[in-house]
Amino acid sequence: MDNKLIQQYGEDILCYRLRTARQKKRMQYKDFDRQLIQLHKEAKVLYEQKWNLGWESIIPPVQKGWKRFFVLREDVARSRQAEFFEKILRKINTYEWSYRKNFVVSKRKKRRRIHVVKEQKLLEPCEWHFVKLGFNVAEQQMFREEWSYGKQKKEPVKRYVFNEPWRFVLRVRPNMITKMRIKDSVLESRMNEINSYLERNDLEWKQRKLLDGNCRWRHRDWEKYNEGYYYKSWPLQKIFDHLKEEI
Repeated sequence: MDNKLIQQYGEDILCYRLRTARQKKRMQYKDFDRQLIQLHKEAKVLYEQKWNLGWESIIPPVQKGWKRFFVLREDVARSRQAEFFEKILRKINTYEWSYRKNFVVSKRKKRRRIHVVKEQKLLEPCEWHFVKLGFNVAEQQMFREEWSYGKQKKEPVKRYVFNEPWRFVLRVRPNMITKMRIKDSVLESRMNEINSYLERNDLEWKQRKLLDGNCRWRHRDWEKYNEGYYYKSWPLQKIFDHLKEEI
């Protein structure tokens, strides 16, 4: 409370808990922050309710494009090791979708647009994913280690590649949709209302700051805290000499 009020009305005015203009303004800001946090909690509850509504079957099923996946080759499927390779395929199989049966995509090459068949490979898991898939000792021997760059192409990543991909061939089948999620118009309307309010008033960053703390980080600033950032301006020979000293 302002000291001028105490001098004017005495110390008895303290029992009324009167707020100054600055305190009132601060309380308005705090109340607005609480509203943003409450909106986040409400949106989270609505999202969980939306995905827990369940599924409903579609009768008759509807075809939407085509799907492509790997299967055992005919001679491998008739061999004694069919079950062994089938277990491996369940863990490294990949699925692709296309509205074209031939899975042709357009690419630009030498200023010309050409049509090529979309490439599809078996799963090449990284180290932690390979352990999570739970291969036994015999299955692990069917893989080799290869180093490749990830999506950001900053550091090489160890990946496990299947040694005998010729045992599997691609098959194309119609992509049939037999069920769809149950939708609630009231939930959808309320979620859209919250999202539009945050986007319209540019409050997404403020809400994220209240939830996660003082988020001063940006994607472009992460590079500065990388170990190899300070060696970018060094010549190659200087980097080699520095590594020799550390070793």
